[in-house]
Amino acid sequence: MTVPDYRDPRLTEQRNPRTQRIDVAATLDIVDLINAEDVTVAQAVHAVRAELARAVDLAVEAFRRGGRLIYVGAGTSGRLGVLDASECPPTFGTPPEMVVGVIAGGYPALVKSSEGAEDDVNAGMAAMDQAGVTAKDFVLGIAASGTTPFVRAALSRAQTIGAAAGLVSCSDPPRVLAETCDVLVLPKVGPEALTGSTRMKAGTATKLVLNTLSTAAMIRLGRAYGNLMVDLTALSDKLRDRGERIVMECCGVDRGAARRAIDAAGGSVKLAIVMAKRGVGKEEAERLLAAAGGFVRRAVGDPPSVA
Repeated sequence: MTVPDYRDPRLTEQRNPRTQRIDVAATLDIVDLINAEDVTVAQAVHAVRAELARAVDLAVEAFRRGGRLIYVGAGTSGRLGVLDASECPPTFGTPPEMVVGVIAGGYPALVKSSEGAEDDVNAGMAAMDQAGVTAKDFVLGIAASGTTPFVRAALSRAQTIGAAAGLVSCSDPPRVLAETCDVLVLPKVGPEALTGSTRMKAGTATKLVLNTLSTAAMIRLGRAYGNLMVDLTALSDKLRDRGERIVMECCGVDRGAARRAIDAAGGSVKLAIVMAKRGVGKEEAERLLAAAGGFVRRAVGDPPSVA
């Protein structure tokens, strides 16, 4: 009798030999087994650091030519892309259209599973047209298995338009993507603790990759001063407090002076720092920042204070 070959060649779909008896483990042992797998994720991301740096450079190049970073994915991958995109405006003061997340099934898929949407290749191509992709953009597909039809079709359409294209995956992608993408970021975290549940290690690796990508790109654009978020948008009490503390630290002033500086700068923490450190008004600070390419360090000529 011939035994059927039920094994899936995709790394994310293979069984993990270390967790094959997880269903009979005690609760603490289940937690330990999952945690032991999670420990390996950061190492897998570190192994693709050069490729990740290339993806950062592609995003920066896109921004500098007036383009966007567009994430496209399905399921968990799509949600993580939308999440990272949505966090850029409050963190870095970017316009919402600068980093965009596209998910198979549209925004309803963010809160309710729409698994069949990942197989719709026509929708993948249409999504790129609906997003208005141009040759200035960098489109980054996110697909844990590397084979999601929606993502593959979206990348193909983006490449036809002339956009730079990349893929984040935890498994080797099909040859056509490997040969045509400008960058492949492949943190191979190995089989999941629960076979095929890529919301686990693959999802964690993807979150680390996207965190690094967007943060590093924004730093390269001058949206940080030291490790301070000087371009944050103060839309809550917490962020207003953070903005004031940033000005206090950088300029050596008390909270009242920091608040007045931010008010005089029209709410801009970055402008307030330049105004206070250079002793100039708002218009001159804007000119200095523009001449410095948006970098506070260049505009003021010294680093922030260190505690």
